[in-house]
Amino acid sequence: MIKHLFLKIFFFIFISMNSQTIDIVNPENNIGLKNWNIVNDDVMGGISKSYLLLNDENNLIFSGNVSLKNNGGFASSRMVIARESLDGIKSFKIKFRGDGNIYKFRLRQSNIRAAYSSNFKSVKGKWVVVNIPIKEFTPSWRGYSYSSYPAIETKKINSLGIQISDKQEGEFKLEIKYIKATF
Repeated sequence: MIKHLFLKIFFFIFISMNSQTIDIVNPENNIGLKNWNIVNDDVMGGISKSYLLLNDENNLIFSGNVSLKNNGGFASSRMVIARESLDGIKSFKIKFRGDGNIYKFRLRQSNIRAAYSSNFKSVKGKWVVVNIPIKEFTPSWRGYSYSSYPAIETKKINSLGIQISDKQEGEFKLEIKYIKATF
């Protein structure tokens, strides 16, 4: 029993000492509020709209309306980050409050046209924390998955973003408390 407890404590201390977490987006500390762009389906003729703003609680709000008209169906926001700042990343931790929709956390790298994404589900009106390992990000381009693309190279990541798509038509709102990277 004592040996088992000792191993648990040792493992916890080892993990804590060997993992570093940095804030990528933390509006409360004025981190990650610059270099954002909105990219919606209007680049292909769609009419979806999205907005990015800070609320009174100093949380980042990604909201808008997804429309399937004119072959549309997605809204996204992207943040440019310094290349090589995520070299060696193991996972991302996101704290958010949502509307019940499924969102994509997306990464792009400088030498590939595909984006690498991982889905996360929000629970209407409830704060949730998800941890997304880098190995769970899969490549896609214009909504199609590409298993032939190479695995993401963390040292080449130059942007990250949030997207809503997959025929989730209507109003949406995602409130982000923070996005952290774990090395």
